[in-house]
Amino acid sequence: MFSAQLREEANPVFEAIYQHPFVEGVANGQVPREALIHYVKADYEYLTAFARIYGLAVSKCETREEMTFFQSQIHFVLHSEIHPHNVFCKVAGVQYEDLQKMTPPPAADHYIAHMMNSAVQGDMGELMAALLPCPWTYQALAAHIIETKAPDQSNPFLEWIMFYANKEEGMPDVTAELCKRLDKWAETAGSAAKERARKAFLKSCMLEHSFWEMATTEQDWMVPLKKGAAHV
Repeated sequence: MFSAQLREEANPVFEAIYQHPFVEGVANGQVPREALIHYVKADYEYLTAFARIYGLAVSKCETREEMTFFQSQIHFVLHSEIHPHNVFCKVAGVQYEDLQKMTPPPAADHYIAHMMNSAVQGDMGELMAALLPCPWTYQALAAHIIETKAPDQSNPFLEWIMFYANKEEGMPDVTAELCKRLDKWAETAGSAAKERARKAFLKSCMLEHSFWEMATTEQDWMVPLKKGAAHV
């Protein structure tokens, strides 16, 4: 299957994500407060863009069944995925509302631009390939944490981990659904189209890793603008 081939090629990136200090901090129940805050600020903007890109996917759909799937993901991003954000905010001791409406740091901005480019200029296969690493890496890292660390109630991030591991009332298995749809698309796609999708997938995987690094280092734009200046 096309998605399985992509996953195998991206395995070094998945392994690097598992071993990233932020992810290991989640597994061990200890992440610096400022890193949590920086992550939530950036991810709020990233997921807002993600919902818009799902909307662009709706515009490329050929059937109402496809439209229903992507519309359901918009609802999930806007109304359910705030739960893991709130877990981080609780640990950091901040209000979620106070971390919204920031200028995305360079890594997040790059990731958003990459997905938007794939959605606007690419076909449905390239769009799905660019979106897929987000749910796939989170589901995989959560499963990895459960397998290797067996976190319990003493870990303040347990709800976050279980959410992305598809346990109880957590994230639906959008990974499997996107893989199924991408594999079906690949059955009739030409080699050039599949290569564009492959590149989009691998770039998104690498940008997922960069996102964790961005949060850990509290990455920001190198030269701050004057207070009150327009965002970049």
